[in-house]
Amino acid sequence: MAKDIFHIQGMSCASCVRRVEKGLADLEGVMSASVNLASEKATVEYNPEMVTPDTLYRRVEEIGYQASPLGGAERGVEKAVISVGGMSCASCVRRVEHALKKIDGVQDASVNLASSRATVSYRPGVAILPAVKKALDDSGYDFLGQVREGVADPLEEARAQELNDIRFKLVVGAVLSVIVMIGSMPHLFPFVHAVPQHWLLPGLMILTTPVVFWVGARFFLGAIKAARQRTSDMNTLVALGALSAYLYSSAVVLFPSFFETTGATPHIYFEGAAMIVTLILLGRYLEARAKGRTSAAIKRLMELRPRTARVVREGREKDVPVEMLAKGDLIRVRPGEKIPTDGVVDSGASAVDESMLTGESVPVEKASGAEVFGGTINKSGAFTFKATKVGAETALAQIIRLVEEAQGSKAPIQHVVDKVASIFVPVVVVIAVITFAVWYFLAPDSVFSRALLNFVSVLIIACPCAMGLATPTAVMVGTGVGAEKGILIKSGESLETAYKLTTVVFDKTGTLTKGEPRVTDVLAARDSSPDEALHIAASIEAVSEHPLAQAIVAHARAQGLSHLPVEDFQASSGLGVKGAIEGKPVLLGSQRLMREEGASMNGLEPSLKMLERSGKTSVCVAWDHRVIGVIGLQDVPRATAHTTVRSLKEMGLHVVMITGDNEKTASAIADEIDIDTVISEVLPGDKADQIRKLQEKGEVVAMVGDGINDAPALTAADVGIAIGAGTDVAIEAADITLIKNDLQLVPAAIKLSFETMKVIKQNLFWAFFYNTLGIPIAAGALYPFFGVLLNPVFAAAAMAMSSVSVVGNSLRLKRLLARSLR
Repeated sequence: MAKDIFHIQGMSCASCVRRVEKGLADLEGVMSASVNLASEKATVEYNPEMVTPDTLYRRVEEIGYQASPLGGAERGVEKAVISVGGMSCASCVRRVEHALKKIDGVQDASVNLASSRATVSYRPGVAILPAVKKALDDSGYDFLGQVREGVADPLEEARAQELNDIRFKLVVGAVLSVIVMIGSMPHLFPFVHAVPQHWLLPGLMILTTPVVFWVGARFFLGAIKAARQRTSDMNTLVALGALSAYLYSSAVVLFPSFFETTGATPHIYFEGAAMIVTLILLGRYLEARAKGRTSAAIKRLMELRPRTARVVREGREKDVPVEMLAKGDLIRVRPGEKIPTDGVVDSGASAVDESMLTGESVPVEKASGAEVFGGTINKSGAFTFKATKVGAETALAQIIRLVEEAQGSKAPIQHVVDKVASIFVPVVVVIAVITFAVWYFLAPDSVFSRALLNFVSVLIIACPCAMGLATPTAVMVGTGVGAEKGILIKSGESLETAYKLTTVVFDKTGTLTKGEPRVTDVLAARDSSPDEALHIAASIEAVSEHPLAQAIVAHARAQGLSHLPVEDFQASSGLGVKGAIEGKPVLLGSQRLMREEGASMNGLEPSLKMLERSGKTSVCVAWDHRVIGVIGLQDVPRATAHTTVRSLKEMGLHVVMITGDNEKTASAIADEIDIDTVISEVLPGDKADQIRKLQEKGEVVAMVGDGINDAPALTAADVGIAIGAGTDVAIEAADITLIKNDLQLVPAAIKLSFETMKVIKQNLFWAFFYNTLGIPIAAGALYPFFGVLLNPVFAAAAMAMSSVSVVGNSLRLKRLLARSLR
């Protein structure tokens, strides 16, 4: 018998899974076929003499899906994250994505302007890095290297160098621009009249030249790159605008006789050309600084990683870089040190601060056999532990990977922006040309210089940058703040879908409740007492491993009751247990066991019915042939369950509880925590169907579960939320993973989505409103009514501030979330 695990693409629901499993199982020679929707993998056992892997792949493709072998032993699709330099607006994003998608073997490419990263999905075996470098070089962008675990991000160095370069050029540009502006305005600065015109004008041209062509070199280089690709972007607009003003003014200075023959009074706009470049470069500088702050969460997570570990080898301690650690290494940790990787305590004991992982501020006690996690801080004692996960396998590395993937992903709303960006710049250039034509050929008293000014203003005021940054900066801040609070969001799509939720479905056991029974009532007969009934029950249950027995024993221990000696103990399957205490027979179990053994209920039937009506499990305690008490047990709600449900209801969400328990038990828990809708007696495999029934009614559903038994339901839901995942952050079925086992993170995660999407919509409104309003004003739409024309200098300032305001609004989200997620 042979076994093959392979990748399947195209599945979207449980029906797809069933179809693929049935199609594979029907093949002669296949013994079993199991398909996992969450991981998109199929595991097939077959007779290799009758079936080959190619046969399996063809069968999947016949059913209507795509099958491919796993890369190595892991994946059918490889991913590479690349740092890209030279992108400035949404048009650049579109151009880079288009170039990367054309590479042979690349299945998908997603580019994030805010993080300057491209995520490339490609077939295993493809030499992707050389191909990506060539594609970026040919498109006019910079290949800064691949982002790898444990290696410094090449983008950080490039970004720091770029900031220094912009800062220096900005200072030079500002000084020269101010001098040029003073020289161009003798009516405001009378001392300028002392300089002869034949010296002043050439001097202004000489001072403006380095501002336009050296300080503004990035805009011209960007425009040339775009032109080579037969496209255009924001650099095209800035370069055209600044160059038009500069060339016209230079022509006036160099060929004055030509303009004298036209009879028109020529004007120069060197100050406009210089200030356009300087102000837009100022905007770029502020934007670059702000973009760096949006990824602060990732940097803080990365800073948690210690650089070295103290390894015990051959009885001696030796400091080694964490990159050199191997599974099985014995590592020594002293008080106050960071734990270098994940492992299990071998010897010693301590308290460890795990707040960076779970958000829980109270240190966790660790002794032999306990798990410890890389990046957490050892507080008190010293211990030695054995490394079980290293490098990219550690919990912290997985958290960083999930956050990076989320920050690099696109919310669906971004695709609309990308479509607009693809035609934005050409449309603006056309509008600018039409504006020039109208003002030069059709306007009364037409003047070339006025037509030129309006042409330049239209080019300069248009801002595709604001559109390109509106969504990714907010997604980066939202997912980053979420990670710091223990909320890991898989993608921008998950973030946007959570914003649209109407219903939140909770699994009961282990999610809304503690998942373990507790004694809630001890009711005694008239001739006995609660303590006596509990004492007898705990004594006989002390030798049992049943969860109900352990709950009774724990309750008795809390009451200070010791165990009595038990004789002749025996378990009666499904009914209870028997034995003898002090020579008298003891029975513990259901009412049926009491009847079968002939024990008198001793007037406790009403107490039994009362417990059953309230949805509790009841256990009868009989001693010496009569029932002396009835014990009620229940899986009690978590302490925060009620406040969590109330918070969700206040947000306008419908809350549902789903469980395999009977209706009475389920309703009792639901009433206690104020849930109105209960779906009871549902088998684990049928929970996904119940989710789909809610979706068929038009509900947008979130499913909250433990991420293991609830995986099918988590996958079927519009948003799957895995709670209490601890360090198992790679739960593929969940869209949102809550590291800390705290129910209140559920409304916090949804609130985070609400606030992030609100900021995205504000950003997009501002970006589109700004362009919709600014371009007509620049074209002179207000002139017929108010006699107002927009100076290109003010257009440049407005354009620069537009993108800065969008990034600033996204950074405001950080403060907003910090307050609302407390």
